[in-house]
Amino acid sequence: MTAPFAKHEARAKEIVATMSLVDKVGQMFHSMAFVSDPTGPNGFLDSLTVEQQIREKRITHFNAIGAGGSAEDMAKWQNHIQAIATDAGLTVPVTISTDPRNHFTNNPGAAMMAGPFSQWPETLGLAAIGDPELVRQFADTARQEYLAVGIRAALHPQIDLATEPRWSRAAGTFGESAELTAKMAVPYIQGFQGGDALNEASVSTMTKHFPGGGPQKDGEDPHFAYGREQVYPGGKFDYHLEPFKAAIAAGTAQMMPYYGMPIGLPGIEEVAFGFNKAILTDLLRNQLGFEGVICTDWGILTDAAIMGQMWPARAWGVEHLTPMRRMVKAIDAGVDQFGGEYCTEIMLEAISEGLISEARIDQSVVRLIAQKLTLGLFENALVDASKANAIAGNAEFRAAGMAAQARSLTVLKNEVLPLAKGVKVYVEGISTDALAGYATVVATPEEADFALVRAEAPFELRGEGFEAFFHAGSLDFPQDKVDHFNSLSAKVSTVLGIYLDRPAILTPIVDGLASVVADYGAADSAWLSVVFGEAKAEGKLPFDLPRSMAAVEASREDVPFDTENPLFKFGHGLRL
Repeated sequence: MTAPFAKHEARAKEIVATMSLVDKVGQMFHSMAFVSDPTGPNGFLDSLTVEQQIREKRITHFNAIGAGGSAEDMAKWQNHIQAIATDAGLTVPVTISTDPRNHFTNNPGAAMMAGPFSQWPETLGLAAIGDPELVRQFADTARQEYLAVGIRAALHPQIDLATEPRWSRAAGTFGESAELTAKMAVPYIQGFQGGDALNEASVSTMTKHFPGGGPQKDGEDPHFAYGREQVYPGGKFDYHLEPFKAAIAAGTAQMMPYYGMPIGLPGIEEVAFGFNKAILTDLLRNQLGFEGVICTDWGILTDAAIMGQMWPARAWGVEHLTPMRRMVKAIDAGVDQFGGEYCTEIMLEAISEGLISEARIDQSVVRLIAQKLTLGLFENALVDASKANAIAGNAEFRAAGMAAQARSLTVLKNEVLPLAKGVKVYVEGISTDALAGYATVVATPEEADFALVRAEAPFELRGEGFEAFFHAGSLDFPQDKVDHFNSLSAKVSTVLGIYLDRPAILTPIVDGLASVVADYGAADSAWLSVVFGEAKAEGKLPFDLPRSMAAVEASREDVPFDTENPLFKFGHGLRL
């Protein structure tokens, strides 16, 4: 092990030597816990209660799902979980982790609602601003908020490259450029660490999704079987590694491989990255020198019910194997921990059958325990819940998040901004309350001086329930939307605000619009502050906006800036 883990390795080995096999196996699983009563039903998951997972499965890593009311409520929940673990006789404290929760995305497979925390633009918005020190400020702010409620591991940053415009996970990335992503990843990780290395005041980062989850075939996501193939028609595998090299140099403590299975890479088995020894051991460990924890993405071993629907394990390329054989293959590949699973009985059986050695388990558990020691969890697992509300989401943090939202706005076209206060406006997709003090809202376009419209980037609904959270498919607006935008702009000077959680094709509507202001997560108040000249938009596009779907379909999934003659190019953004 290298610093900062080396100084804790000896103590970690001593602790592991005192643990029962059952308790050691429990460390190898990183389950999910709704921020609710840990003794009751576990949200929409058809699973054991959190208390049962602690007492019966000996699990001490949980991914917090949901906003959980106030920060104080969340802190008390964390303390309750620690108390259950202590009462259960566990000698190892619980680590609470979370997906990003300081933005706007609400997708239980990718990010949480901000809830009591400060709210900033999506990672794409931070990339649009392009200021490493702002990224550091954001990460340090989130670190303080996480610590206040007892969250000690961030299941981010997501440093995949959004080279395939249709991919539904672009919002969580820094965009299409490996250079920009690497530049932003370092202050992000260091901000969460609270310095150059992990320490007792840190939040550990689990960087994802190694070796880069962006080049999905046709842009479909490998959460689902139809999106399992990751392809490199342009031969750019190494390009997608560049941000991960920067993250390792910055000291990221954990790494998460993605679900995708690589197709057509010489010498690389066509199995998902979580089962792929050439990727995890030969490349990540041996070539790149990563010595931290490797935790799989969630649910690669067993089928599970999510929101009342059964979903198959994301065991792409090894679907034919039993859950035990999948587990053995992943452990052999170099995995230390299984995300979203609690099937400890399968691992115990595999050990008893001689398929996994206890010595191999010890290797991973020492890494996991050393990280808990580095974070100071053995001494300070409990938090002062009475102070949580004063820290998380305080006025200073919220103001910083709001200012960043405004800065991130990207003006793609402008003929009329900023607007003068007191004009008459027709609005769609904007709270009329937010316009108080700015303009008079009228009922029809014909009465208005301007129309202000906010809309989402288009997508095709793939399914219901969990699947519906992933915005995939065509980037074209449906024809009725195109007709509506063009009809409106023919009647009145129209300002369009477009939420880019991934690129959108604006070609059929842009000529008629007076102004176009893109955002990556911004409250109405932040958006209007720019439209009416109270704040300055600084955003530059973090990816190309394609001219047509034909150009998207002709492009190569792994190659950046590969759509022909984009309507707006990476780095475009007008100053008001």
